[in-house]
Amino acid sequence: MLSIIQAAGWPIWPLIACSVLGLALVIERFISLKTAKIVPAKLLDEAIMVSRNGVPGPDVVKQLEQNSVLGEVLASGFRTLSGNPRASDEDLRANLEGAGRQAAAKLQRYLGALATIASAAPLLGLLGTVIGMIEIFGSQGADGGMGVTPGGGNPAQLAHGISIALYNTAFGLIVAIPALIFWRYFRARVDDYLLSMELAAERFARHLATLRR
Repeated sequence: MLSIIQAAGWPIWPLIACSVLGLALVIERFISLKTAKIVPAKLLDEAIMVSRNGVPGPDVVKQLEQNSVLGEVLASGFRTLSGNPRASDEDLRANLEGAGRQAAAKLQRYLGALATIASAAPLLGLLGTVIGMIEIFGSQGADGGMGVTPGGGNPAQLAHGISIALYNTAFGLIVAIPALIFWRYFRARVDDYLLSMELAAERFARHLATLRR
């Protein structure tokens, strides 16, 4: 691997940085986007059950908020009704929607950076390719001196230019393709979570409306 990096020249270092950052983002998103941390299967039913006779106490609401991202949305509904027992349907839905937008921003965190890596890596590889081509043309344009062939080209410089061009092109694609795949995967996963949370919030809003005094 070290020999490849040395053969690829300095243009490969930005690609290595992108690969390390991309791997870190993928691992972080896999950990953060677990179902248990976002939309636990029975959380909505449990929240409705504990509030059949009225809005639960602050301790229960705080525990619900700390449970998951969906718990934060549901807890915002409880807090709205606690602050204003006569809150209208519009107020309840507006507060749930506001909490939902905050949850969406949390779920989409770092996905923009991953998409940027997927887009930038091929361009960085192309930059390395261009630099390699410059090396090649430089070798072909050399004249005179030791180590120069009668045709005017330096074989060592020519080989170095070719290696820079090919290694950077390949490494740019190696970084970009997985980044693009994981970005699309996480986007689809976030969209599924947001749909589930939207449906849960709609059902929860109807339940809260029955608790108004």
